[in-house]
Order: sequence, then C-alpha cells, then structure tokens
Amino acid sequence: MDCFDRFSIFFSGDKLIAGRRTYPLGEITTELLNLKDEWFVELQKCTDNFVPAAREMLESKNEKAALNVQERLNAVWDLLLELPPYRDISLDIRTAYHLFPVLVSDSEKWQEATTPGTGGRKHIDWFLDMMGGLSQNLLVFLNQVDATLTLYFEPLGKRTKDAYGFAFTHWYMDALKKAPIFSPDADWEVSTEVAIEFVPVNNLDETHRPVIAEKLQFNSLVSFLYADFYRGLIHGNCPRRCHNCGKYFLLTAGYNTCYCNNIAPGETSRTCRKVGAHNKAEKEKASETPAQREYRKAYNRLKVRKNRKKISNDEWNKKVAQAQEWKELAEQGKLSDSELREKLAGL
Repeated sequence: MDCFDRFSIFFSGDKLIAGRRTYPLGEITTELLNLKDEWFVELQKCTDNFVPAAREMLESKNEKAALNVQERLNAVWDLLLELPPYRDISLDIRTAYHLFPVLVSDSEKWQEATTPGTGGRKHIDWFLDMMGGLSQNLLVFLNQVDATLTLYFEPLGKRTKDAYGFAFTHWYMDALKKAPIFSPDADWEVSTEVAIEFVPVNNLDETHRPVIAEKLQFNSLVSFLYADFYRGLIHGNCPRRCHNCGKYFLLTAGYNTCYCNNIAPGETSRTCRKVGAHNKAEKEKASETPAQREYRKAYNRLKVRKNRKKISNDEWNKKVAQAQEWKELAEQGKLSDSELREKLAGL
C-alpha cells in the first residue's frame, strides 16, 4: 500500500494512472499551478506547527506528547489529501493518521527512534526534514514551471511537440549558463529520483485492454510533478494560462488556444473560450478600416447565399476572390469607399 512519502504511479503513452483515475500527462501539474496562495500559507503553518513539536518529543523522549504531535501531523495530511494524486491512490491512511501513537506503543521501535544515529532515527529525521521543506519545495517547483511557461512557452506561435522541444531547449541552455552562479559546486541538471518497473495494466477506458505501463515509485510530491510535467511536454501536452480568467488549463495534442473552457468570471454559462472569441471579434471589428468593414459584410452575405445553395462553390470562390481584389484596391486608394460599396453590392 502507498504512503505519502513512497507511492507509485503508472505511466502509459500520454496518460498516467493514479489509483482508479486516469489523467492526461500534465493535468495534475496544471491543477496544482492553480492552487491559491492561502493553501500554501496554511500548509506552511501546519508543518511549522508539527515539525518542531515532533523533534522536541523525540529529544525529550516524551511518550505523552505522541497524541498531540499526531494531531499536528494529521492537519498536514488533511491538506495533502485534497491534492492529486494523493486523493486518488490507495494510501495507508490508518498508519499515517496513527503514526506516532503506534510508534510509542512499540518499545523497541520507540527506543530506536529516540536514539540519535540509529537507522530508525535517521529515517524519522529525513521525514521531518522533508515535511519541513514541503511547502517551500512545492512552491519553488511550481514557480519555476510558471516562469518557464511565461517566458519561453507563451511566445510560441505553434503548440506542437517540436515547438515545445524548441522552447525547452532555449530554457535549458539559458538555465545552464546561469547554473554556476547559483550552484557553483554542483552539476546542474533537470532530474528526480525514481524507481522504475515495467508492468502490464488494464486500460481504464471502455476497452479495458491490457497495456504495458511504467510503474514509477516516488518519494515526494515534487518528484512526481517533475515526471508529470516533463513527460507531458514530450507528448505534446502543456499548461497554458488563460488570457481571460488567468487560470492555467492543459493544452493537449498540440491544440492551440489561449482560452480555457471553464465558466468565465462574471458569467453564468459562457466559457472563457466563448467570451474570448467574442471579445477578439469585437476588437477586430473596432480596428477595421472602412474597406475591411465593407468586405466583411459582403463576405458574410455571400456565405449565407452559398450555405442556402443559391450560389455554387465555384461562384462563391470567384465572388470572394473578386471582393478581395476590390478591397485591396480600396486600401491602395484606387477605389473610394462608396465605389467599393457599390461594386460589392452587385456581387
């Protein structure tokens, strides 16, 4: 059974399987990018409340403090269980929520945990260090992803695997140049520690057909997010910030739009995508020249006639080409607005 600090996720193609839930690669990272600042503040508050109390209990060998320390730890668990993949996988909840009382009840393990230098104490110290830096490490990763997406991916004209590869390479080379400034004594790399195993799993779609999957075991949420985000880029999935509501959404398989499909702020039914398309059309109309405006009206009129089968496709193509030619002449000053309007009306 999985634990908070040791859990397995299955990866197959452009998807991952967490418990009984299938996600497109990159979707979990996208959800966490939208976490509110208050959530991180609360997590830091809970870990700050737990870690010193746990260290004090171990140093003083105070068995009576176990219940209080456990309550503080459970507040951390409650927050983490709100997040994927923790909310989806089969965690050993019973052990996690009774960790210290169970430890105290086993005299041999309690003795080892309270004795510096022993294997048990080293493991608990590692666990406390990990918990103490949990909020900060998660924020560092998500802020790095946010900055990378904003500076290197947002300017892309295309949303394809090749485009993502170009943006990642640009970011990687820039980061490599700056690495000696921040880590002069270490080799810089984008990496995380995982244990990997290849296993058969039944697909969670309607076919339930068996597929080969990679079973990756992670020892932290951040190490999992590395795999989710970068594997997503490899498969053409990338988070993008919505140009309307400002929240991140996942672009999959090279689909290119700058608006999410969630209900737009201040709306009851219209999505950001619909609001964005409407606003874009209004802006384009507002910036139209008189010639462009007359051409658009003629184009829409011809389109209606074509859809109603009043003109053939060949007639449609010829008339649109003629309208474009007259529009260009008007923009060059060779036709007045009134002359253009008269010619377009005769199409």
